Amino acid sequence: MRLKVTLVLLWCVCCMQAQEKVMMLVGTYTGGGSKGIYSFRFNQESGEAEALNSLALKNPSYLTVSRDGRLVYAVSETNDDKASLNTIRLNPKTGDMQLLMSADVMGGDPCYVATNGKTVLTANYSGGSMSVFSLNQQGTKPELFTRYLGTTGGPDLTRQNTPHVHCACFTPDGKYALATDFSADRILSYRLIGRKVVANGVAASVSADSGPRHLVFSKNDRYAYLMSELSGKVTVFRYTEGRLERLQEIVSDSVGARGGADIHLSPDGQFLYSSNRLKVEGIAIFAVDTQTGLLTRIGYQPTAVHPRQFNITPNGQYLLCCCRDSNKIQVFRRDMQTGLLTDTHNDIPVSKAVCVQFINQ
Repeated sequence: MRLKVTLVLLWCVCCMQAQEKVMMLVGTYTGGGSKGIYSFRFNQESGEAEALNSLALKNPSYLTVSRDGRLVYAVSETNDDKASLNTIRLNPKTGDMQLLMSADVMGGDPCYVATNGKTVLTANYSGGSMSVFSLNQQGTKPELFTRYLGTTGGPDLTRQNTPHVHCACFTPDGKYALATDFSADRILSYRLIGRKVVANGVAASVSADSGPRHLVFSKNDRYAYLMSELSGKVTVFRYTEGRLERLQEIVSDSVGARGGADIHLSPDGQFLYSSNRLKVEGIAIFAVDTQTGLLTRIGYQPTAVHPRQFNITPNGQYLLCCCRDSNKIQVFRRDMQTGLLTDTHNDIPVSKAVCVQFINQ
């Protein structure tokens, strides 16, 4: 009996230790001395990071990980024939990475990538397009299936004069994909049919001069939240079958910097965060009414320079912010009750860090 109890306790301790640490991948721009993608082991209890390995790759500015944590899909954000989708094998224990293949996205400056395990989407900013790749059974060989083009129509004749697509993601019901049509101030809808992605019209239009950028869904899948770059506002939508109904628009960037960037919800869905660049740089903090989806602004956390992207640890205790022009990732502790942030000053130095993703082990 004692042996059985001891084994159970050891198993519980091992599980707790495994949950404490998660694999963390960081994407960068490589013009300032960075090699490419870096792997770390991040302790979700202490907020400390241990460097593991790196992979040389040109401008891996955004990446996503397969559900089993063994494949990484990363874009190479360049405005030439080297703009690509890269498939990488990851050892989730050691952080070792191996480049398996690169595929032309057929559009300049890919800046976002998403996958549902069957299909990979890339948003190509300068190319003004969304590229759709079909995956083989192993997920290792994306093949370009088609591209969809964005449009223009927004009033900013400098920033919206050519098509830009900044984000492409799958809806939580698994039936649709959505893409932010930055220069036309709208979100496009696509229906998923097997491994194919078929145009499905306009999911929603937003206020003129918004520049829609990044989109996330609520924990209950009923609401979607959009961060717009030009207006610096967060838009709340009700989501239904590939369509978005606008419910609220609330300010994230209160100084008109026109540099709205990333957006994420806390794992419990109680708080939403959005990053703002160029002036008074930082992260706006909102409380979420989980019944109505509506937001109330409750705080603002200053950051270092150019907080392009950020992410929240799986256990919700830390928010890590990639401050590109300060060449570091800031580690903020989250108050789980209030949602507010505290700088731990336990920065992770990474040259031109622009994307951080976590992998549960």
